[in-house]
Amino acid sequence: MAKIMVYDPDTNQIYTEWRAENDPMPYSYGRTLLVREFRGSSRSTVFWTTTTAMEAWNATRRTYGAAIPVGYAFKRIWEGGHGLQSQHYVGVSFDVGQRLSQSQRNQIWRTANNLGVWGYVEPLSMTPTWVHFDRRYARGACGGTSGFPTLREGSVGCYTLVLQDALNALGYSTRWLDGKFGNATRTALIQYQRDNGLGADGIAGCQTWRRIAAEVVGIGRTPTVIDP
Repeated sequence: MAKIMVYDPDTNQIYTEWRAENDPMPYSYGRTLLVREFRGSSRSTVFWTTTTAMEAWNATRRTYGAAIPVGYAFKRIWEGGHGLQSQHYVGVSFDVGQRLSQSQRNQIWRTANNLGVWGYVEPLSMTPTWVHFDRRYARGACGGTSGFPTLREGSVGCYTLVLQDALNALGYSTRWLDGKFGNATRTALIQYQRDNGLGADGIAGCQTWRRIAAEVVGIGRTPTVIDP
């Protein structure tokens, strides 16, 4: 069974469901996206995503009107496999269509791009054998719409889950992996900042994210990783 945490930006709440591998993902349309498909190559039994990512998937799948095979979706940041601040670690990113023909991928890309429900649809010239789209939902701390946003005490959501997961993997205990930036997460972050010569303000901004991501991406599961 997988524990799936779903952040709803409209209510600023995180909801938790338990699903088997062949069950559909919460908030997904019919059986168009199964838990095992969302998991992909991740070995984690804990996943997270957002209601808006699922809604974007539903709109794309309904409009395309046929199966969209998912090659890669979720990864925890310490598992790596993607860029330093990839939206795959946030659970809102999909790489699809690897087993389809180029004409089929072109149609999926046009569908996703024309709907306007995704935060980003990567140009086909950058993904010659797959289609990438993601439903990022915050401005990056280093500017623009890429990367992870600035987080501080009171922040809730999947980006906070990524921060907590990274800090725990590096040995800075946040006590919980719940997506809620509380005092324990702030204390862990301040200690990390002090140990790494960063401004110890308890805020995950541009430089802090860059340092954390450079250290944690792809290091693998450590003894201090939390599985709630």
